[in-house]
Amino acid sequence: MITYIRRKELDVTKYDACIESAVQSRIYAFSWYLDIVADNWDVLVLDDYKAVMPITWRKKMGIKYVYPPFWLLELGVFSLDENKEIQPFLEILYSKFKFAELRLNTENKFLKSENLIDKQFQYLDLKIGYEPILKGYNRNRKREIVKANKHHLVENWTDNPEKLITIFKVNIAERVKGISENDYSNLLNLMNFAIEKGVGELLTIYDANNKLLAAAFFLKHKKRVTQLVCASDISNRKNGVHTFFNDRAIFKYQPDFNEYNFGGSSMENIANYYLSFGSKTEGYQQVKYNNLPFFIKLFKK
Repeated sequence: MITYIRRKELDVTKYDACIESAVQSRIYAFSWYLDIVADNWDVLVLDDYKAVMPITWRKKMGIKYVYPPFWLLELGVFSLDENKEIQPFLEILYSKFKFAELRLNTENKFLKSENLIDKQFQYLDLKIGYEPILKGYNRNRKREIVKANKHHLVENWTDNPEKLITIFKVNIAERVKGISENDYSNLLNLMNFAIEKGVGELLTIYDANNKLLAAAFFLKHKKRVTQLVCASDISNRKNGVHTFFNDRAIFKYQPDFNEYNFGGSSMENIANYYLSFGSKTEGYQQVKYNNLPFFIKLFKK
């Protein structure tokens, strides 16, 4: 039996144990992560936490709706049984919320529905070793590495996370729809907490004059490392910095991890850039529907 359980009534110990042991285990689904990034969240729970589906929600005009918080890449159903069907969870979601926008994880079985949109991200297999990975870079990536070395770029793994937020605001914020100061605050809290727990690391890149050129934050869970967020100085892109910081992260994580997730994009130009490192594409689905009454339907599109 699947039960809708509010966050304040959740057995956090059992919930987190389910996430940790789940076939689809992802760092984004742990209670501490969701407490930081989501305004509100509840959970659909199967039996005694044999499977769970966290649901992030907000309320507007007195109506609760499911939304995708910034800094949260995958949710969906997490189960101890790899054959667990996700459709019963989705049916309850559809019945409880008139509007929803929520990412599933890549290991949830694909379904055909007008409420589901196919998406993708790009990842590298780190098990083959750094040298074979480097050989798999295309000509442009290899050229950018040479350029970065000529500019004597320097990597730093001990910087203050606020550096990333600063460079993000200056160079990327205008292109990110709906981002708020609260989202930046959540990101800072998330980075600091993840670093403290030993599951997050910040990489910053400087030029020879100690000018900050780029920053990226990485999350580590089991054998997967994910680039959660990154930003670079758009006025200093003739030095290969964007390729350089990805290469340095790949070099660092290759010995201890099996997969390097670029954070992903379904936008063709960004996806092609990630694929130029020799990466592969993996699909996931996004729940998206709007069944609000017509007179308030326009408040969400």
